[in-house]
Amino acid sequence: MRLDKWLWAARFFKTRSLAQQAIAAGRVKLDDARVKSSHEIKPGNLLAIRVGDFEWQITVKGLSDKRGPAEEARKLYEESE
Repeated sequence: MRLDKWLWAARFFKTRSLAQQAIAAGRVKLDDARVKSSHEIKPGNLLAIRVGDFEWQITVKGLSDKRGPAEEARKLYEESE
């Protein structure tokens, strides 16, 4: 699954284009490396996502290409402490 699509479905960004811009700007890293929007992700990948003043360190738990309710989106990842 594409990284930008997953970030949108997991509700980190309101639109896919905002997710693509964040990835291009280096605010989203996969295993501490910059990647492209089209990079394929899978469960178990580690992501660092910076949105404004917030930074999340998450592990991908599930995949979805559809944006659903927030409760469903939270099941797609697990935050690190």
